Amino acid sequence: MKKLLGQTALYGLTTVIIRLFPFVINPIITRTFGPTAYSPFADFYSVAGVIAVLLTHGMETTFFRFALDEKDDRKLISTAFFSVLTVTLIYLFFTLVYRQPLAIAFKTPDQVDLLAILTVTLALDAFSAMPFVMLRKNERPLKYAGIRITNGIINFLLVVFFIIILPRYPEGIFGLKYSPAFGIGYVFVANLVASAVTFLMLSQELLIARIKHFSWELWKKMIKYSWPITIAGLAGIINETFDRQFLKFLLPDTIGRHELGVYGGVAKVVTFVILFRQAYSLGIEPFFFSNSKNANAKEMYVKLMDIFIAINCLIVLFLSVNLDWIAKVYINNPEYYEGISILPILFFASLFIGIYLNLSIWYKLTDKTIIGAYISGIGVLITIIINFYFIPKYGYWASTWATIGSYFAMMVISYIWGQYKYPVPYNIYKNTIIILVTMVVSLAYYQYMKENIWLGNLIFLLLATILLKTENLIPQKILNKIGVK
Repeated sequence: MKKLLGQTALYGLTTVIIRLFPFVINPIITRTFGPTAYSPFADFYSVAGVIAVLLTHGMETTFFRFALDEKDDRKLISTAFFSVLTVTLIYLFFTLVYRQPLAIAFKTPDQVDLLAILTVTLALDAFSAMPFVMLRKNERPLKYAGIRITNGIINFLLVVFFIIILPRYPEGIFGLKYSPAFGIGYVFVANLVASAVTFLMLSQELLIARIKHFSWELWKKMIKYSWPITIAGLAGIINETFDRQFLKFLLPDTIGRHELGVYGGVAKVVTFVILFRQAYSLGIEPFFFSNSKNANAKEMYVKLMDIFIAINCLIVLFLSVNLDWIAKVYINNPEYYEGISILPILFFASLFIGIYLNLSIWYKLTDKTIIGAYISGIGVLITIIINFYFIPKYGYWASTWATIGSYFAMMVISYIWGQYKYPVPYNIYKNTIIILVTMVVSLAYYQYMKENIWLGNLIFLLLATILLKTENLIPQKILNKIGVK
């Protein structure tokens, strides 16, 4: 058990660390490039998530599910790997051959090179997916963590080199000269090199797969299991990032690029909220499953939901009362500051999707994962409708409201459906009050009192003390020392 917990903690820590690298890199990019120059990065990588889900088509999760019953590891890994390999090679061939028409179709005719670079990067990442799964299956967390973190470090160092160091040498360095015209393309190159190094570091795991061990019968069973996972994954990515495409296609070209750049650059600040959710999910999901048979399992789910909401609300409240300076320090480019006002809304959208993910335990425990695809599909429909009808008039504000509307609807639907299929006595009244108070204070403070940082933090400390005491998250010894009973 100690070994399992240690490995789980290491995988979770690794995931959080590697997600920190893009978060740290983004201010370097926004400081160097204005919204219009930044827009190709936000544009292409909003599509990249969709492509990544399609290339792996749920085979990572499916592998672990079938590993419970399939005794022949070689057959299992070969079947999963060659499924991903085949799809990726088809994607690679057609995208590279038709890169010019694709670039025109996506309104990026002058960015064919960036499309090609991203295509190869995503293919390398897909090729690496199943070798990473094998590392986890063979209980090699140190190598897994080492390769993942190395990828992030290489990406970060190359971005620093290309964007900060290289421009300081007009005559070039190491045979390379900075090209202002290529600009944001250097970020794409950094990602490509990092993915290539990762792929090479996994070469030993790649040798495990053999075409002779591929099983057509096993593949059909795996695909039947994986397609709902793929649909749910696609829906999640579309909800999260595809509004960038609506901005590009529904607004005039110059305005669209500017709004896309502002929205994409500013939205990265939400990572402050997302990181807690990801760390929580990585640590708590195994706990959900391992304790599902306990007599008091539902009581534990209730308490965990209370804690999750309380801590999330405190994070959102702290960010909101300090947003004016945190966002400006992080983004570090006045051209983006016009978009900071959307962040309080996006913070609460992140809270709602976090609550939804907590609620989703009911259909996971009852083996009804297809329901996740249905609920996510409803979220996608809401996202598409709001973006389509309101972006032409309201720009990225429409995308902001679409995000929170979609996530709120998914949260409510999952709760109602879950109470019918797997009732859990969540403290709805109490948590609704906590969320509403947090929303009112956060939005009112940012709208009317954001210049008064000291007042905002005093309000935060007061509400934090009340909330933490209510949830019994402050040790009694500390309360005694400060005279609170």
